[in-house]
Amino acid sequence: METIGTPVKTNRQRQRWWVFVVVVGALLLMGFYAATNPELLHDHAPLEGADIAGYAFCHRLTDRSFTIAGRQMPLCARCTGMYLGTIMVFLVLGLAGRGRWSKMPSNRILFLLLGFVGLMGIDGLNSYSHFFDQFPHLYEPQNWLRLTTGMGTGLAMGLFVYPAMTQTLWRKQEYRPVIRSWAELAGLLLLAGVLIILILSNQAPILYVLGLMSAAGVVLILTCLNSLVLLILLKREAQADNWRQAAGPLIVGFTLAIVQIGVISILRFSLTGTMTGFPGL
Repeated sequence: METIGTPVKTNRQRQRWWVFVVVVGALLLMGFYAATNPELLHDHAPLEGADIAGYAFCHRLTDRSFTIAGRQMPLCARCTGMYLGTIMVFLVLGLAGRGRWSKMPSNRILFLLLGFVGLMGIDGLNSYSHFFDQFPHLYEPQNWLRLTTGMGTGLAMGLFVYPAMTQTLWRKQEYRPVIRSWAELAGLLLLAGVLIILILSNQAPILYVLGLMSAAGVVLILTCLNSLVLLILLKREAQADNWRQAAGPLIVGFTLAIVQIGVISILRFSLTGTMTGFPGL
């Protein structure tokens, strides 16, 4: 592993922002178009693909999920927050030019992030207890709470996995925390809050974009974990100097992610016979 100096903002970095804006704009237009026709929205290839990605790792209980103009989102409220928060972290750090920043946040920030995970655990246990009348309940579960605690955990997941991926992938790294201060963490929390408000606004085109992004977060996390394991097993950590060299393990990781999603979804459907929730729930 080698370290490099502070990256200078280049035209390539500005181009990444333009690509991001164009992609999000195109998705919004697709969302506006799909939301104008309920039949089209319910039989929509991108959303159906997102449903499969969510189905592999999410219970998809209807009453614990948000809807896009009456159509259930690909993931439940909690998982939507988790994977949307994760992909948000990757996008923000990547667009900010921190593609090779490889140090974890400070211990104090890590402790707070673990606290977010703990809050989701508490809310999850309380929510699960409502399946059983004899169990004690702390409070009445709400989808906005599931979304919020899931988003906090998603931020933690992203800020753990991103530097781990950078450390394992690149030969030349910048040994700096991926977020350097409480102010930067506050910025991520503010952006997470905006995403939560956008979901709660119940605007179909916006939910369309965020629903697809949350499902993409599932694929992203699986791709990263698969690539990490592959590089470690092959003893090829920190060997890539450019994206051409990094493409190999990332493509294999992505391929494995798609296979995993497909296998798990097929097995689950063969056992349950439903794409939403579980029989009897």
